[in-house]
Amino acid sequence: MSEHRSLCEKILVVDDELAMRKSLSLLLSGAGFEALAAADGAEALSLCETAEYPVMLLDLQMPGTNGHQVLTGLLQQKAGTRVVVLSGETSFDAVRDSLQLGAYDFVRKPYPAEELLTTIRNALASYHQEQERVRLKKTMLESEKLHRYIVNNSPDFVYVLDKNGHFTFVNDTAEGLLGYTRDELLGRHYSDLVFEEDLPLARYVFNERRTGERSTRNVELRLKVNTEQRETRTFDTHLLPIELSSVGMYNAGYTGDPNKFIGTYGCARDMTERKRAAELIHFHAYHDQLTSLPNRALFEDRLGLAIAHSKRNEKMLAVIFLDLDRFKLINDTLGHSLGDQVLQGVAERIQGCLRAEDTLSRFGGDEFTLLLPQLEDQRDAATVAKKILMRICEPYLIGEHEMFLSASIGIALFPDAGETGDSLLRAADVAMYHIKGEGKNGFAFFQESMTAGWGEHLSLERDLHRAIEDEQFSVFFQPKVNSSSSQIVGLEALIRWRHPIRGLIYPDQFIPLAETSKQIIQIDNWVLRTTCAEIRRWREQGLPPVPVSVNISVVQIEQPNFVQGILSTLAEFGIPGHLIEIEVTESGIMKNRETTALKLRALSQHGISIAVDDFGTGYSSLSYLHQFPVDTLKIDKSFVQQIKEGTSDACIVDAIVAMGRGLRLHIIAEGVETEAQLSYLQKIGCSEVQGFLFGGAQSAQQTFELLRSGVMAKAPACPLEDLNIQRFQLTTSS
Repeated sequence: MSEHRSLCEKILVVDDELAMRKSLSLLLSGAGFEALAAADGAEALSLCETAEYPVMLLDLQMPGTNGHQVLTGLLQQKAGTRVVVLSGETSFDAVRDSLQLGAYDFVRKPYPAEELLTTIRNALASYHQEQERVRLKKTMLESEKLHRYIVNNSPDFVYVLDKNGHFTFVNDTAEGLLGYTRDELLGRHYSDLVFEEDLPLARYVFNERRTGERSTRNVELRLKVNTEQRETRTFDTHLLPIELSSVGMYNAGYTGDPNKFIGTYGCARDMTERKRAAELIHFHAYHDQLTSLPNRALFEDRLGLAIAHSKRNEKMLAVIFLDLDRFKLINDTLGHSLGDQVLQGVAERIQGCLRAEDTLSRFGGDEFTLLLPQLEDQRDAATVAKKILMRICEPYLIGEHEMFLSASIGIALFPDAGETGDSLLRAADVAMYHIKGEGKNGFAFFQESMTAGWGEHLSLERDLHRAIEDEQFSVFFQPKVNSSSSQIVGLEALIRWRHPIRGLIYPDQFIPLAETSKQIIQIDNWVLRTTCAEIRRWREQGLPPVPVSVNISVVQIEQPNFVQGILSTLAEFGIPGHLIEIEVTESGIMKNRETTALKLRALSQHGISIAVDDFGTGYSSLSYLHQFPVDTLKIDKSFVQQIKEGTSDACIVDAIVAMGRGLRLHIIAEGVETEAQLSYLQKIGCSEVQGFLFGGAQSAQQTFELLRSGVMAKAPACPLEDLNIQRFQLTTSS
């Protein structure tokens, strides 16, 4: 495409988010295109009725007229616009429906800019090719010679059958698609080319006698390929998937009976690339994207089949749970990119120790599971475990780094350790943690005695049920302070559990347990209600309004009534949305991104602010921030602790502050404990801080007295051991 043409091209951006429309418009303008925008589907269809747009960038999830309805409307308008779906919705059904409704391509949010521009240019090329084809068709239709030229240069296989089903004409494309020359096909019956399983359907569509709207449209079949002549491009090298349309031909316009059936005219389109895309989508739905191993869903499906097979054949099988030892150290010191390469290497080494019938799965993070069916005895599983441990312990050389790893392996045997998939996985997990407790780098078979250590775990889980009813929890508040004036600008609600027997329990001892058992939902609700009650009390006492942030677990966000539950609680206590901020961890916000973004956006529309907690410890990506209505980034205290007195070296805090300011987000630094840290943060423009330099979390009554003064005096320097309860900072997400 020439530079002159690109300057004239109109690209219509259809998205209900203003920020996304502006971002795309800037990108398109910078690439030399003329960008126009529509805020919803109805506006887009209205614009397309009055003007021609070569390419449309279309979001699927929009209020009112959604993306699929826009595609349907364009089909009805018979618009030539090439639609590139640009959406965070990446399910197989969404992609399939979009393509079936005429979408040219599907690009997933967040998108690499260069990839999107390449897709747009390809779409423009396709649009102009189509325009050229239409123009040629109009000018050459009257000439049979030119008509044959068009047919023979069509990317589709065009043919004519006589009334008995024999080929009387095929275009030049037939040889490229099927590997047969024209002479080899002429006179041959169509059934010779059709895959045997598809013959019953083929008898109807190839022998089509109907015309008009009732004729065959887009029926999928498989044709046999002459593999000796054709360079195969399909998954099955002997078959070509096609989409077939055909129409009956009659003797109209000639002497004799004008209603006499004389044959069938048809057009077959190569479906290889579309099938490949569908297979790829299906693959990603059941495989880990980093290692290409089966994911948890596929593993559990295979495990269920293997258990059924073992029951019938009275054979033993083993489930292995493998966790890499101290892998977090690699991510923390060398970065997630290098850590991902290590995981790929580990997966490859484990796979090399297995049989073809075994299944290796990545469960997530540095956890892997293995299914070993058809075992003679437990020694077979032990042999595999030893081999895997030896391979994992061999040095890894990635770039300039040489690393050594070890692993902890738990083995559960069917039927001794359990007779269901869940029980076997749980038993293997218990055995793996047993090895972790014994010093790591080894394997163990599950034994009932290993569950003794879980008694305290279960007891704590039972106590959690009674904690809310017995009023064992309380909410403390830690101030958020202006780094320059020491003025209180907000509060964070933090939960405390004073167990009647155990005393103060650290959050890392029960918050993960609460999330696993789903009791975190009750805890989150209780914290929100208690916080709202305190805010109402402060307001009734005439204190100035101060926004309070509440930590929310990803388990809570996943609940179908999450949004309505928060809004109902605020309405019950008469708390306006701008006085509440929802804090979600970086890892939590990335789980089920599309659904989470919709829910957080709904809260944002009611004035509720959204903060990303522990920023910098997870994805730390600009691309995902654009998907969420984020107002605040909280810099994790681990980065603040890297700021040393007298240092002038730039650190990751500089990057986060600069990025946040560029995105016009509030930035809060957590864990500020020294004057040097505060001074450094002031210098780089971080306006808000939290930490023991200004005091830890305090009770509701202490906070009430503090709010009266409005200014936080910096706390005297003291070791953390002297801070008592203030050192036990706790949020409702792990």
